[in-house]
Amino acid sequence: MAPTIAEVLVPVAVDQTYSYAIPPGLALSSGEFVEVPLGARKTYGVVWAVRPGGAANLKPIEARLDFPPLPQKLRDFLDWVAAWSLAPRGMVLRMSTHAAVEAGPEPLRIGLRATGVPPKRLTEARGRALAALPAETALTKAELARVAGVSPSVIDALIDDGALQPVALGPEPAAHAPDPDFCRARLSEDQAKAAAALREAAGRKEFKPILLEGVTGSGKTEVYFEAVAEVLAGGGQVLILMPEIALTSQFRDRFSQRFGAAPAEWHSELTPRRRARVWRGAADGEVRVVAGARSALFLPFQDLRLIVVDEEHEAAYKQEEGVIYHARDMAVVRARNEGCAVVLASATPSIETRENARQGRYGSLRLQSRFAGRLMPAIKAIDLRANAASRGKWVSPPLVEALKRNLERGEQSLLFLNRRGYAPLTLCRACGHKFECPNCSAWLVEHRFRRALVCHHCGHVERRPDICPACSEADTLSACGPGVERLAEEAAEILPDARLLVLSSDMPGGTERMRAELQAIADHKVDLVIGTQLVAKGHNFPHLTLVGVVDADIGLSNGDPRAAERTFQLLNQVAGRAGRGEKPGAALLQTYQPDHPVLRALLSGDFERFYAEETQARRIARLPPFGRLAGVIVSGSDRNAAELFARALARAAALPPENRAWRVAPPGALPGEDDIAVFGPVEAPIAMVRGRYRFRLLIKAPRKANIQAFLRAMRANAPKPTKDLKISIDVDPQNFL
Repeated sequence: MAPTIAEVLVPVAVDQTYSYAIPPGLALSSGEFVEVPLGARKTYGVVWAVRPGGAANLKPIEARLDFPPLPQKLRDFLDWVAAWSLAPRGMVLRMSTHAAVEAGPEPLRIGLRATGVPPKRLTEARGRALAALPAETALTKAELARVAGVSPSVIDALIDDGALQPVALGPEPAAHAPDPDFCRARLSEDQAKAAAALREAAGRKEFKPILLEGVTGSGKTEVYFEAVAEVLAGGGQVLILMPEIALTSQFRDRFSQRFGAAPAEWHSELTPRRRARVWRGAADGEVRVVAGARSALFLPFQDLRLIVVDEEHEAAYKQEEGVIYHARDMAVVRARNEGCAVVLASATPSIETRENARQGRYGSLRLQSRFAGRLMPAIKAIDLRANAASRGKWVSPPLVEALKRNLERGEQSLLFLNRRGYAPLTLCRACGHKFECPNCSAWLVEHRFRRALVCHHCGHVERRPDICPACSEADTLSACGPGVERLAEEAAEILPDARLLVLSSDMPGGTERMRAELQAIADHKVDLVIGTQLVAKGHNFPHLTLVGVVDADIGLSNGDPRAAERTFQLLNQVAGRAGRGEKPGAALLQTYQPDHPVLRALLSGDFERFYAEETQARRIARLPPFGRLAGVIVSGSDRNAAELFARALARAAALPPENRAWRVAPPGALPGEDDIAVFGPVEAPIAMVRGRYRFRLLIKAPRKANIQAFLRAMRANAPKPTKDLKISIDVDPQNFL
């Protein structure tokens, strides 16, 4: 019996498919895009399954849509992500497909082709335009004007004379085909061994996760490029994930030098049309390599054979809103579904990835030294208890002298402070009034370049006043603490002749400005860079020889169980920007805690000891990767309602079904080794965001526990929330605010 019913998943917040009748004469198969009625409107959906049955009472499918079908492996992956994250399947589908569907149909491109008819009047400009247009080739008007170096009016005149005729062009390609043999890199002996192992893994067409660990500047990118070349030579596709949009511009140049063409990019700064082209190019196999942010993981590749997760330790791989997932972990799952290799590259791998490699779940390759025998930077601490900066200043005397010496030698320096804006707090010296966000329980950050006070949580912006709004006193407002803008002000006093550049993610101009600024640093058009963590992520600055970390303690004092690990990773990465060229580098870390284990590890170079101690601490506390965590945030516009529901949710956690496979520790009792413990609810550290009050529960479970089943049971046992209340579940949280 022919299928008559289609189970269609639609891109809305539901966890189920809807049944629709397949109209007579319309043959459908799983994975195809269709238009369906949903309530009073029409929407697109994807056929998840087709089956026979009585369809008399079902609404019919309106039409099949012209999109490449979603492969079965991708549909299985989307189902897995939804089950893992407890997100509605429809929202996971939307994340994977909306870029293709919502951009609309591809607009018609018009090109120009030479007719052979001479123009009525042949000027020099018209001659250049005709000469620039090869025979049997068509270019758009803008392309021809640019190539020939003429104005558009010259092209219009040639069209009027009949020398050029318009022709329809196909869609603009998402990317040009890379050549695996375009420019093979010269590899060191260690690099060559690692590259051979990656080429072998990539060529097998089977699931194989590999940790590629190497010190900063060891050439990890060139090594995994060889695995990319292996896949390209075999006709497959490659996905390269990057933690930040800013990295893609410099990476694109390095990729082009190696393969003769840039990869297709995928990130939020692209236009909807460009994203739609990349989506379709991945689906039909035209796009061979995609380099992009975490959402690129959900593209419908036709023949995916290699996934690379660059800087795998980065917290930016965690999606914190909507469908909450960690792209590094989901990349491993997708590689398993696709049956392909996945490379996790980092100079400072996460403890989770290192432990997987130690236990043999992942392969492991290590590059012990920098490329071409270059030395690692010499790292030293500046004890601020003995060498404090002068009052109102933030750069200590030893660091000031080092910056001056570096400038005199004509070398480049970096001052690192992981704090955006001018100052994190503005207060009135007369009455003590602090400027807080009206929508969040957070201080407003002063951005002096913009003459504004900004909330970094909800985006609220207001003008910095001249008079205190609380006591009406004038000239009493004071900026407390430093941000990179304030640091730049101080640096200009220290080095008045230096060319300064502030590099921060919230500067206006988007990716194009960022690309230009990164290139200016690489070309040594800047003497001193003042930057946030953006500068620590994979950039290669060959002229940079000195890094000064203004506040090495900034990440050590919060309640995040990964605080020490993250601070170690960040400081090691930023120090690693120094000395990557011909000259040796140095890093100076200003700190009040030179004896902290993180600082001791960085100063001694004994990274293995740090990893061993931190891993053992996690093991004793049964924290990831030796246990499991989940965060639950209840939020609402009414504080009491949000708190009451959070308490009801906590009670529901202690009332699982009778056939439960877990045991819940009683409130206040020390949980046993096999117990699931529920902590809270308590106010979240940032108690209000965007006008919504937030209460947090933390669930801690043994590694073997099915924490998703526990969370589903907890949610099912709880009262039904009102429309105003929202429940956000984060399996394996990375952010504890």
